[in-house]
Amino acid sequence: MYEYEKYQDFEKLTFRNPDAICIFRKKIMKPIFVTCMVLGLLSFMVPIKTPSIMKSAEIYQFKVPGLIGGTIDFLKFKGKKILIVNTASKCGNTPQYDDLEKLYKKYKDKLVIVGFPANNFGGQEPGTNGEIAEFCKKNYGVTFPMAEKVSVKGDDMAPIYKYMVGVAEKNGFTDPIKWNFTKFLFDENGKFLTVFFNKDRLIPDNPNPKGKAAYEELLKYLN
Repeated sequence: MYEYEKYQDFEKLTFRNPDAICIFRKKIMKPIFVTCMVLGLLSFMVPIKTPSIMKSAEIYQFKVPGLIGGTIDFLKFKGKKILIVNTASKCGNTPQYDDLEKLYKKYKDKLVIVGFPANNFGGQEPGTNGEIAEFCKKNYGVTFPMAEKVSVKGDDMAPIYKYMVGVAEKNGFTDPIKWNFTKFLFDENGKFLTVFFNKDRLIPDNPNPKGKAAYEELLKYLN
C-alpha cells in the first residue's frame, strides 16, 4: 500500500514511489477538471429571464411634453386621483371639455385631469399644438393640464397609452379606447381604478342612465 494517506509530505512520498505522483494527480486533478467543465458549460447557457412585474404605481414614471411647453410630470400628482382623457376639437364629444373643466375646478384638491389631444378617430384633431391650445382656452376656458398631441392607438401609440391600455385590459377592459374622450382613472397611489367610455359625460343630473351611473361611480372614488 502506497504511503500517501492524507497527502502529506508530497515530495517524500514521490521519492519513495514514483508511481504515487500519477495516482496523486488523478485523485486531485479529476474533480478539478470536472468542476471546470461544468463551469464552462454554464457560461454558455442563456440566462433565464424572470418576467418583469408591472407595478401599479408605474403611472408615476411618465413625463410628457405639455401642450404649450414645459413638462407634465405624473409623479407630482401623487396624492390625488388622476383622470386621463384623449381629446379632440372637432368631435361630437368635444363639449365634454366643459364637463371636465367644471369637474376639475370642483375637485381640484382631490383630482387632476390630464388631456391628450389625438387625431386617431375620424381625423377630428387635425390642428397643431398651438391651435389646439388656443381652441381649448377660447371655447372652454380649459385650465387643467394638457399634453402635446399624441397617438393613442396603433403602432405609434404613445408609451403612456401603451401602459394604460395594458393595465386596463388586465382588469377586464378589452380594447378600452374606442373613440375620443375615453377616460382612465387612477387612485392617489397610482393604482388603476377604471375606464369611463367616450360617451360617458361626467356631469351631475346626466339624463343618460349609463352616463349617470359613470358619474356616480366617479363620485364614490372622490368622496
